[in-house]
Amino acid sequence: MTKEEILEKLKDDKHYYGEFGQQFLSNSNISTLLSNPLLLKEKSEPNVNFAIGGYFHTIILEPDKLDKYKVIDATTRNTNKYKELSGGEICLLQHEVDKIELMRDKMMSNKICAGLIKGFNIEYEIPGITEINNVMWKGKADILNHDEGLIVDLKTTSDISSFAYSAKKYNYDSQAYLYRKLFGYDLIFMAIDKQTNQIGIFDCSETFLKSGEDKVMKAIDAYTLFYKTEDFDPQQHLLTKTL
Repeated sequence: MTKEEILEKLKDDKHYYGEFGQQFLSNSNISTLLSNPLLLKEKSEPNVNFAIGGYFHTIILEPDKLDKYKVIDATTRNTNKYKELSGGEICLLQHEVDKIELMRDKMMSNKICAGLIKGFNIEYEIPGITEINNVMWKGKADILNHDEGLIVDLKTTSDISSFAYSAKKYNYDSQAYLYRKLFGYDLIFMAIDKQTNQIGIFDCSETFLKSGEDKVMKAIDAYTLFYKTEDFDPQQHLLTKTL
């Protein structure tokens, strides 16, 4: 397949997150590769925070696709109503959706945020692929703002005052590095606090990007060792550190 054909196929979430897309590494693999590469092929468990973040992205970027989310009008996930209607899946509660809609309204009523999200030359949910040290990587940009030459990545957070700490913890630094490689633009994070609806815009320093590059290179080393090295026995691998 040509690069254009691959990117066209990756626009569909079914392929991006499915078997076709799994031939590429992505930023979501960084944590596993740095902590326990043997778990790379394991599927991550769905959780409520992912569902809330996904709905927030969709309601701003692709509101026509909101029907893919099941919303249940129950007070908690422990009620019989929720258990019966959810079918064992992680579903959103109606009061959570109400909060997300308020978050959307707060963000879109801010002129700076709205300008970055709804400019003239804007693309949403655009996939990219690139090769770094003989390993293929993928990513999907929330917003490619060609007017400003920026990638805008939407985030929800439980405490916006701690976003700088969370950015390192959740590997936003490696995301910023990878996305610059993938799309050729610098990345900014547009975050909203799920509790207070405070909004923050965070750009990335060269120090932050260097931290991200270091993580990516270590992840590539781990991937190469565990999955591309002939006769490698993972049972013989161990960590060595000086305390």
